[in-house]
Amino acid sequence: MKFNFDRLPKIKHTDSNNFFLLAGPCVIEDEEMAYPIAKHILEITDRLEVPFIFKASYKKANRSRLDSFSGIGDERALKILKDISEKLDIPVVTDIHSAEEARLAAGYVDVLQIPAFLCRQTELLLAAGRTGKFVNIKKGQFVSGEAMRFAVGKVQSTGNENIWLTERGNMFGYGDLVVDYRNIPAMQNIG
Repeated sequence: MKFNFDRLPKIKHTDSNNFFLLAGPCVIEDEEMAYPIAKHILEITDRLEVPFIFKASYKKANRSRLDSFSGIGDERALKILKDISEKLDIPVVTDIHSAEEARLAAGYVDVLQIPAFLCRQTELLLAAGRTGKFVNIKKGQFVSGEAMRFAVGKVQSTGNENIWLTERGNMFGYGDLVVDYRNIPAMQNIG
């Protein structure tokens, strides 16, 4: 699967033949934290001519502990992401966890990201595809690269071809994630 940068607004340095970078804090805590991080990464990627998409979760729905920080409120965090995108003129990506979140987040971000643990959830993939936004599906730790064609097919069934895949590693024991580089060409051949 070849990514077409031309369809993603605000992305820069697409002629550099560099990798592209999705980077940012784990979760939005406040604008005073998120904006300087985005600005600093942008300065570095501009200097190195690396295409950059700012990534931060607006909500962490998969925390191990109940008392772990999960966010500052959905619309407040999404507004911060949108403000960063507008002020710095960069695309932004955030995780979604349900069909309702796909519809909500699509009003604020350029790319919807499907977490690895949710990469097979049909309703979520269909809802993300129906938004028309770019959809980044992280490969589940329990799925082969070849099997990701089924997740891609679900999004494509909505008419959305703006899809890319991220290698997330495989489980080798409890909590041990190891990147299996054989998955990368397998996923590149999908689509």
